[in-house]
Amino acid sequence: MYTIRIEQSFSAAHYLTNFHGKCENLHGHNYTVRVYVTGQTLDKAGMLVDFGIAKHQLKNVLELLDHKNLNDIPEFQNSPSAERIAQFIYHALVQRNATIPWQAVEVFETETSMARYEP
Repeated sequence: MYTIRIEQSFSAAHYLTNFHGKCENLHGHNYTVRVYVTGQTLDKAGMLVDFGIAKHQLKNVLELLDHKNLNDIPEFQNSPSAERIAQFIYHALVQRNATIPWQAVEVFETETSMARYEP
């Protein structure tokens, strides 16, 4: 089994609904996103997936979120938690390029707080 990982970042604001604490107020994060691709077969060049292609796909998805209030995006109106952001990114990647064997998405709100989505 082979696994590659790509990483990019974006900045966005959000607030959590149905939550009682400081995160129910509008605030922002510089999110780091790590995406994993896993498979058993390499191409003729000896690669699972070209890093450049995977990074381009991720960049296009993150442009939907970058410098936005995530609560204004319909998919996040029910509280844009890190878990839901990871799920959104995963499904957007699959929708854009289902031929890439996407495995998981990790979304870091801080260096020490991360959520992972893996179907």
